[in-house]
Amino acid sequence: MAQHTNTQQEPAQHEEILQPDLPIIDAHHHLWERPGSRYLLHDYLAEAHTGHNIRASVFIECGSFYRKSAPELMAPVGQTEFANGMAAMAASGAYGDTLVCAGVIGTADLRVGADVARVLDAQIAAAGDRFRGIRFITKWDADEALNTGRYKPPRGLMQDSAFRAGFATLGPRKLSFDAMVYHPQHLELADLARAFPDTTIVVNHVGGPLAYTRSYLARKDEALAQWRSSLHELAKSSNVYMKLGGLGMSYLGLGLDKLDVRPSSERLANAWRPFFEPCIESFGPARCMFESNFPPDRESADFPLLWNAFKRVAARYSAEEQRALVHDTAARAYRLNLA
Repeated sequence: MAQHTNTQQEPAQHEEILQPDLPIIDAHHHLWERPGSRYLLHDYLAEAHTGHNIRASVFIECGSFYRKSAPELMAPVGQTEFANGMAAMAASGAYGDTLVCAGVIGTADLRVGADVARVLDAQIAAAGDRFRGIRFITKWDADEALNTGRYKPPRGLMQDSAFRAGFATLGPRKLSFDAMVYHPQHLELADLARAFPDTTIVVNHVGGPLAYTRSYLARKDEALAQWRSSLHELAKSSNVYMKLGGLGMSYLGLGLDKLDVRPSSERLANAWRPFFEPCIESFGPARCMFESNFPPDRESADFPLLWNAFKRVAARYSAEEQRALVHDTAARAYRLNLA
């Protein structure tokens, strides 16, 4: 069945679409089928066709459609094959002009070292120019309650010699790395970026600030200060980009999913601006890109209102900078072919 929004909340009031002609690349979304949750091409297209000018999107790995009979290392090739198939359907024009999955970010277990090249090359063969890189989640925190997910990376993984040997195979293939970390790991990620200056690193979800989670809330101001400071350190490496989004997920503690009424775009913008603006200040619009992070961010936000909120945040910047935030940065970082 399709994934729904929080049924405990009243629907948000209808809003007019802001700047409906502004071209958008959604820099981060998933497609999956899980027990009780289905979000596939037509589900995403239903969101994309609600009024904003979504020209293209980037598929981000999510552990779906792995090859059942393949060895564990090679199983993620199935996910890339699936995403490429969805991209081919969208590119046919049969469903409109949105190039869903124009960029495909798969995954590969970098812990195996240089042998990871086998699965990278197989994904390049499966998706060709659409395959732009991988995400291998490295988020870790001393609070074990935050170490959830399909696998649990150990502390300090990005400093591990085998991991770095695997990471070294990305650059020669012109593949990027999507980094999903928590904010206390920023300095470790910055060290990785300095060690591999020719590999593009795209930081997910404003760098995973934990200030409003249970174990950090008592020292919220300290955590936010640490997050802001470490953003500047990350931004020193010109190969690092930042995604603006992901704050609709309930575990981050912002509470938007618990409101009686689904939040308006103005309320979303007011809640998210304190996280987005420090990122833009550190990286500049030319290295920041908005992401829907759907379906996870459906916990807190409706798709058309989410993009209205992004546009409200971007409104203080020049027209060129706005276009970078919603389109051009993603096109450049992922080297998208949108012809």
